[in-house]
Amino acid sequence: MNHPSCLAPPVRRKTRVIRLGDMLIGGGNPVRVQSMTNTDTRDAAASLAQVRALAEAGCEIVRLAVPDEQAARALKAIRAESPVPLVADIHFDHRLALSALEAGVDGLRINPGNIGGADKVAAVVRAARERGAPIRIGVNSGSVERRLLEKYGGPTPEAMVESALGHVALLEDEGFDQIKISLKSSSVPATVAAYRLMADRVDYPLHIGVTEAGTPLRGATKSGVGLGILLAEGIGDTLRVSLTGDPLPEMDVAWELLRCLGIRRRGPEIVSCPTCGRTEIDLAGLAQAVEAKLRFVTRPVTVAVMGCVVNGPGEAREADIGVAGGRDCAVIFRKGEVLRKVRGEANVLGEFLLEIDKLLREFDTTCD
Repeated sequence: MNHPSCLAPPVRRKTRVIRLGDMLIGGGNPVRVQSMTNTDTRDAAASLAQVRALAEAGCEIVRLAVPDEQAARALKAIRAESPVPLVADIHFDHRLALSALEAGVDGLRINPGNIGGADKVAAVVRAARERGAPIRIGVNSGSVERRLLEKYGGPTPEAMVESALGHVALLEDEGFDQIKISLKSSSVPATVAAYRLMADRVDYPLHIGVTEAGTPLRGATKSGVGLGILLAEGIGDTLRVSLTGDPLPEMDVAWELLRCLGIRRRGPEIVSCPTCGRTEIDLAGLAQAVEAKLRFVTRPVTVAVMGCVVNGPGEAREADIGVAGGRDCAVIFRKGEVLRKVRGEANVLGEFLLEIDKLLREFDTTCD
């Protein structure tokens, strides 16, 4: 079927390529999904368990906080078993960056201006270059230098960009160009404006996100708006949806964003109607059961769960597999064709799940 998610995605901004472990970023490579553990990095077992859970949910890059030397040492055991590249998040102490690199992390996230003088920055750059590790310069609206806050009257997009470019210059002065940049604010308009400005200034890959976005509903909404605008404009080489609490739900939101814009697909797309007075079956229960059935499926299949005779049959026909419910019955469609009519609402779920199982066994991915 010619689903919208298979149509041409936004034209990507041209960037240079950097390597993170065995993964290429930028230069037309896929937009990568990233997250961050919220475990105590010093607890290697708990941190590794969360890294693995994130990877299983679709995370491709995981960042870990490194607040002290014990955390840095724990990275060796975590990295040895990690299924995805790891980035160490370093602040204030350049020795933690050196220890993290020695432990085998694939990349660093630092603010060069807050880890000491030029000699310390040079030491980190030398170690990163020796190990082939890129450095992400991360500027948040809350970390802009005082002189820039005074110059611009606050953490404006212009202030964030000037701050980041100052940090970039410190690395470039050392002949280092394996750089990725992020510019995050809790304000969606400020975030979007900052990334637009930076995209016009440099060709480094950009990691996009709305920081401190909030609890799941608000955070998903703010991230959806901000990241959606940027991705639609071709801006963004890696992304993180920042939600308060368990990082696993970030994966669902991130992949839905990429799917909605036709950029990447992972797992099923479930189309279901919002219900109205025409609905004559328990559509919410049916949709939730189908979603639970497909929770761990990674194939990009489109499933429609519809509840009335107006839009239901059309939407169900457009999906890889779909069901359109009526009064005490439903019609199951597969790739535009009617499979059969199911009598009795109690039978609809079981019959539909059987057909989904058949499709998954036969499904040949046509969209990446």
